[in-house]
Amino acid sequence: MAEGKKTQRIDKMLVHLGYGSRSEIKKWVKQGRITVNGTVIKDSGLQSDPGLDRIEFDGEAVVYREFIYIMLHKPPGVISATEDARERTVLDLLPDELRVFNPFPVGRLDKDTEGLLLLTNDGQLAHELLSPRKHVPKTYFADCAGEIGEKEARQFAAGVELDDGYMTLPAEMRVVSRGTAEDGSPSTRIALTISEGKYHQVKRMLEAVGSRVTYLKRISMGPLELDDALPIGAFRELLAPELESLRSYSASSKSRLFSSGKA
Repeated sequence: MAEGKKTQRIDKMLVHLGYGSRSEIKKWVKQGRITVNGTVIKDSGLQSDPGLDRIEFDGEAVVYREFIYIMLHKPPGVISATEDARERTVLDLLPDELRVFNPFPVGRLDKDTEGLLLLTNDGQLAHELLSPRKHVPKTYFADCAGEIGEKEARQFAAGVELDDGYMTLPAEMRVVSRGTAEDGSPSTRIALTISEGKYHQVKRMLEAVGSRVTYLKRISMGPLELDDALPIGAFRELLAPELESLRSYSASSKSRLFSSGKA
Protein backbone atom coordinates (compact mmCIF):
# COMPACT_ATOMS: atom_id res chain seq x y z
CA MET A 1 0.00 0.00 0.00
CA ALA A 2 1.32 3.43 -0.91
CA GLU A 3 2.63 5.62 1.86
CA GLY A 4 3.83 9.21 2.03
CA LYS A 5 2.45 12.69 1.98
CA LYS A 6 -0.50 11.78 -0.26
CA THR A 7 -1.86 9.16 2.09
CA GLN A 8 -4.75 9.81 4.43
CA ARG A 9 -6.99 7.90 6.81
CA ILE A 10 -9.70 5.77 5.22
CA ASP A 11 -12.39 7.12 7.56
CA LYS A 12 -11.42 10.75 6.91
CA MET A 13 -11.45 10.14 3.17
CA LEU A 14 -14.90 8.53 3.16
CA VAL A 15 -16.35 11.21 5.41
CA HIS A 16 -15.00 13.85 3.00
CA LEU A 17 -16.73 12.09 0.13
CA GLY A 18 -20.02 12.03 1.99
CA TYR A 19 -20.30 8.30 2.67
CA GLY A 20 -21.17 8.81 6.32
CA SER A 21 -19.90 9.90 9.71
CA ARG A 22 -16.62 8.65 11.18
CA SER A 23 -18.52 6.40 13.59
CA GLU A 24 -20.54 4.93 10.71
CA ILE A 25 -17.35 4.26 8.73
CA LYS A 26 -15.85 2.52 11.75
CA LYS A 27 -18.93 0.30 12.04
CA TRP A 28 -18.84 -0.58 8.35
CA VAL A 29 -15.16 -1.49 8.59
CA LYS A 30 -15.99 -3.90 11.41
CA GLN A 31 -18.65 -5.41 9.17
CA GLY A 32 -16.05 -6.01 6.45
CA ARG A 33 -17.71 -3.75 3.91
CA ILE A 34 -14.58 -1.79 2.93
CA THR A 35 -11.60 -3.17 1.04
CA VAL A 36 -8.29 -1.68 -0.10
CA ASN A 37 -6.62 -3.37 -3.07
CA GLY A 38 -8.91 -6.36 -2.62
CA THR A 39 -8.18 -6.86 1.09
CA VAL A 40 -10.83 -6.34 3.75
CA ILE A 41 -9.48 -3.76 6.20
CA LYS A 42 -9.86 -3.98 9.96
CA ASP A 43 -8.85 -0.45 10.95
CA SER A 44 -10.85 2.60 9.83
CA GLY A 45 -7.79 4.75 10.54
CA LEU A 46 -5.69 2.88 8.01
CA GLN A 47 -3.61 5.16 5.78
CA SER A 48 -4.20 4.90 2.04
CA ASP A 49 -3.27 6.80 -1.12
CA PRO A 50 -6.52 7.38 -3.06
CA GLY A 51 -4.52 8.10 -6.19
CA LEU A 52 -2.84 4.68 -6.18
CA ASP A 53 -4.94 2.32 -4.07
CA ARG A 54 -8.23 0.78 -5.16
CA ILE A 55 -10.76 1.40 -2.40
CA GLU A 56 -14.15 -0.30 -2.53
CA PHE A 57 -17.28 0.05 -0.43
CA ASP A 58 -19.74 -2.83 -0.73
CA GLY A 59 -17.89 -3.92 -3.87
CA GLU A 60 -18.14 -0.55 -5.62
CA ALA A 61 -15.07 1.56 -6.32
CA VAL A 62 -14.69 4.74 -4.29
CA VAL A 63 -13.82 7.60 -6.62
CA TYR A 64 -11.82 10.15 -4.66
CA ARG A 65 -11.54 13.84 -5.41
CA GLU A 66 -10.43 16.65 -3.16
CA PHE A 67 -11.94 19.63 -4.95
CA ILE A 68 -15.14 20.36 -6.85
CA TYR A 69 -15.81 23.16 -9.30
CA ILE A 70 -19.41 24.07 -10.09
CA MET A 71 -20.86 26.52 -12.59
CA LEU A 72 -24.18 27.84 -11.31
CA HIS A 73 -26.66 29.97 -13.22
CA LYS A 74 -27.71 31.90 -10.15
CA PRO A 75 -31.36 32.89 -10.12
CA PRO A 76 -32.58 36.21 -8.70
CA GLY A 77 -33.88 36.06 -5.13
CA VAL A 78 -31.07 33.81 -3.89
CA ILE A 79 -28.11 35.17 -1.93
CA SER A 80 -24.45 34.39 -2.57
CA ALA A 81 -23.66 32.84 0.81
CA THR A 82 -23.06 29.42 2.34
CA GLU A 83 -25.75 29.78 4.99
CA ASP A 84 -28.37 32.22 6.18
CA ALA A 85 -31.08 31.98 8.82
CA ARG A 86 -33.71 33.77 6.72
CA GLU A 87 -32.70 33.79 3.07
CA ARG A 88 -32.31 30.99 0.53
CA THR A 89 -28.65 30.59 -0.42
CA VAL A 90 -26.90 29.31 -3.52
CA LEU A 91 -25.87 26.19 -1.60
CA ASP A 92 -29.54 25.35 -1.13
CA LEU A 93 -29.64 24.76 -4.89
CA LEU A 94 -27.09 21.93 -4.69
CA PRO A 95 -27.74 18.26 -3.84
CA ASP A 96 -26.27 16.71 -0.70
CA GLU A 97 -23.61 14.81 -2.64
CA LEU A 98 -22.05 18.14 -3.66
CA ARG A 99 -22.77 20.11 -0.50
CA VAL A 100 -20.78 17.57 1.50
CA PHE A 101 -17.63 19.05 -0.09
CA ASN A 102 -18.42 22.39 1.57
CA PRO A 103 -18.22 24.54 -1.56
CA PHE A 104 -18.51 28.32 -1.34
CA PRO A 105 -19.20 31.05 -3.91
CA VAL A 106 -16.18 32.71 -5.49
CA GLY A 107 -17.18 36.32 -5.07
CA ARG A 108 -20.82 37.29 -4.95
CA LEU A 109 -23.76 38.43 -7.00
CA ASP A 110 -26.42 40.69 -5.54
CA LYS A 111 -29.63 39.02 -4.46
CA ASP A 112 -31.57 40.36 -7.46
CA THR A 113 -28.77 39.65 -9.96
CA GLU A 114 -28.65 36.45 -11.99
CA GLY A 115 -25.93 34.74 -13.97
CA LEU A 116 -22.57 33.05 -13.65
CA LEU A 117 -21.39 32.07 -10.19
CA LEU A 118 -18.48 29.71 -9.53
CA LEU A 119 -18.75 27.45 -6.48
CA THR A 120 -15.74 25.51 -5.23
CA ASN A 121 -13.89 24.32 -2.16
CA ASP A 122 -10.52 25.16 -3.73
CA GLY A 123 -9.46 28.06 -1.55
CA GLN A 124 -6.24 28.74 -3.44
CA LEU A 125 -7.99 29.10 -6.79
CA ALA A 126 -10.69 31.28 -5.26
CA HIS A 127 -8.05 33.53 -3.66
CA GLU A 128 -6.29 34.00 -6.98
CA LEU A 129 -9.50 34.85 -8.81
CA LEU A 130 -10.61 37.31 -6.13
CA SER A 131 -7.23 38.97 -5.57
CA PRO A 132 -7.52 42.73 -6.27
CA ARG A 133 -4.08 42.72 -7.90
CA LYS A 134 -5.30 40.36 -10.62
CA HIS A 135 -8.05 42.70 -11.89
CA VAL A 136 -10.01 39.69 -13.13
CA PRO A 137 -12.51 40.99 -15.73
CA LYS A 138 -16.20 40.28 -15.24
CA THR A 139 -18.75 40.94 -17.96
CA TYR A 140 -22.43 41.73 -17.37
CA PHE A 141 -25.53 42.24 -19.44
CA ALA A 142 -27.41 45.21 -17.99
CA ASP A 143 -30.77 46.62 -19.02
CA CYS A 144 -30.58 50.36 -18.38
CA ALA A 145 -33.18 53.10 -18.28
CA GLY A 146 -32.85 55.58 -21.12
CA GLU A 147 -30.57 55.68 -24.12
CA ILE A 148 -26.98 54.69 -23.38
CA GLY A 149 -24.34 55.06 -26.06
CA GLU A 150 -20.93 56.36 -27.09
CA LYS A 151 -20.87 59.15 -24.52
CA GLU A 152 -21.31 56.73 -21.64
CA ALA A 153 -18.85 54.27 -23.21
CA ARG A 154 -16.19 57.00 -23.19
CA GLN A 155 -17.02 57.86 -19.58
CA PHE A 156 -16.66 54.23 -18.48
CA ALA A 157 -13.41 53.88 -20.43
CA ALA A 158 -11.99 56.84 -18.51
CA GLY A 159 -13.38 55.69 -15.16
CA VAL A 160 -16.39 57.21 -13.38
CA GLU A 161 -16.74 58.60 -9.89
CA LEU A 162 -19.13 56.63 -7.67
CA ASP A 163 -21.41 58.11 -5.01
CA ASP A 164 -18.74 57.72 -2.32
CA GLY A 165 -16.07 59.49 -4.34
CA TYR A 166 -14.31 56.34 -5.53
CA MET A 167 -12.99 56.53 -9.09
CA THR A 168 -13.44 53.23 -10.92
CA LEU A 169 -10.83 51.60 -13.08
CA PRO A 170 -11.40 51.79 -16.85
CA ALA A 171 -14.32 49.65 -18.01
CA GLU A 172 -15.43 48.54 -21.47
CA MET A 173 -19.01 49.00 -22.62
CA ARG A 174 -20.89 48.21 -25.82
CA VAL A 175 -24.55 48.47 -26.75
CA VAL A 176 -26.22 45.08 -27.29
CA SER A 177 -29.73 46.24 -28.18
CA ARG A 178 -32.25 49.01 -27.72
CA GLY A 179 -35.85 48.62 -26.68
CA THR A 180 -38.73 50.03 -24.72
CA ALA A 181 -39.49 49.60 -21.03
CA GLU A 182 -42.94 48.60 -19.75
CA ASP A 183 -43.81 52.26 -19.18
CA GLY A 184 -42.98 53.10 -22.79
CA SER A 185 -39.69 54.83 -22.01
CA PRO A 186 -36.51 53.94 -23.92
CA SER A 187 -34.25 51.19 -22.58
CA THR A 188 -30.77 50.02 -23.56
CA ARG A 189 -29.13 46.66 -23.03
CA ILE A 190 -25.37 46.95 -22.66
CA ALA A 191 -22.47 44.59 -22.09
CA LEU A 192 -20.18 46.04 -19.44
CA THR A 193 -16.80 44.59 -18.49
CA ILE A 194 -15.30 45.72 -15.20
CA SER A 195 -12.07 44.62 -13.53
CA GLU A 196 -12.89 45.16 -9.86
CA GLY A 197 -15.70 44.27 -7.53
CA LYS A 198 -16.94 47.18 -5.48
CA TYR A 199 -20.30 46.93 -3.71
CA HIS A 200 -23.16 47.22 -6.26
CA GLN A 201 -20.55 48.49 -8.70
CA VAL A 202 -22.39 48.08 -12.00
CA LYS A 203 -25.54 49.68 -10.63
CA ARG A 204 -23.58 52.57 -9.13
CA MET A 205 -21.62 53.09 -12.34
CA LEU A 206 -24.85 53.46 -14.32
CA GLU A 207 -26.22 55.84 -11.71
CA ALA A 208 -23.02 57.90 -12.10
CA VAL A 209 -23.86 58.50 -15.76
CA GLY A 210 -27.51 59.33 -15.10
CA SER A 211 -29.14 55.97 -15.69
CA ARG A 212 -30.28 53.02 -13.58
CA VAL A 213 -30.15 49.25 -13.94
CA THR A 214 -33.43 47.37 -14.26
CA TYR A 215 -31.92 43.92 -14.97
CA LEU A 216 -28.43 42.54 -14.41
CA LYS A 217 -26.83 39.26 -15.44
CA ARG A 218 -23.19 38.20 -15.21
CA ILE A 219 -22.07 36.23 -18.24
CA SER A 220 -18.35 35.76 -17.67
CA MET A 221 -15.58 35.85 -15.08
CA GLY A 222 -12.04 35.77 -16.39
CA PRO A 223 -11.90 32.98 -19.00
CA LEU A 224 -15.04 31.26 -17.66
CA GLU A 225 -18.26 31.93 -19.58
CA LEU A 226 -21.79 31.07 -18.55
CA ASP A 227 -23.07 28.06 -20.49
CA ASP A 228 -25.91 29.32 -22.70
CA ALA A 229 -27.64 25.96 -22.31
CA LEU A 230 -27.72 26.19 -18.50
CA PRO A 231 -31.19 27.31 -17.33
CA ILE A 232 -31.65 29.76 -14.47
CA GLY A 233 -31.14 27.90 -11.19
CA ALA A 234 -29.33 24.99 -12.85
CA PHE A 235 -25.71 23.98 -12.33
CA ARG A 236 -23.07 21.64 -13.65
CA GLU A 237 -19.49 20.79 -12.81
CA LEU A 238 -16.83 22.50 -14.89
CA LEU A 239 -15.54 20.71 -17.96
CA ALA A 240 -11.84 19.85 -18.04
CA PRO A 241 -10.95 22.63 -20.54
CA GLU A 242 -12.84 25.21 -18.44
CA LEU A 243 -11.03 24.18 -15.28
CA GLU A 244 -7.67 24.19 -17.02
CA SER A 245 -8.29 27.69 -18.36
CA LEU A 246 -9.14 28.92 -14.86
CA ARG A 247 -6.04 27.32 -13.38
CA SER A 248 -3.84 28.77 -16.12
CA TYR A 249 -5.41 32.17 -15.62
CA SER A 250 -5.01 32.14 -11.85
CA ALA A 251 -1.39 31.03 -12.17
CA SER A 252 -0.54 34.20 -14.07
CA SER A 253 0.08 37.42 -12.16
CA LYS A 254 -0.41 39.59 -15.24
CA SER A 255 -3.47 41.83 -15.27
CA ARG A 256 -5.79 40.97 -18.16
CA LEU A 257 -8.37 43.68 -18.67
CA PHE A 258 -11.14 42.92 -21.15
CA SER A 259 -10.01 39.38 -21.93
CA SER A 260 -13.18 37.56 -20.87
CA GLY A 261 -14.28 36.48 -24.34
CA LYS A 262 -17.75 36.97 -25.68
CA ALA A 263 -20.01 39.50 -24.02
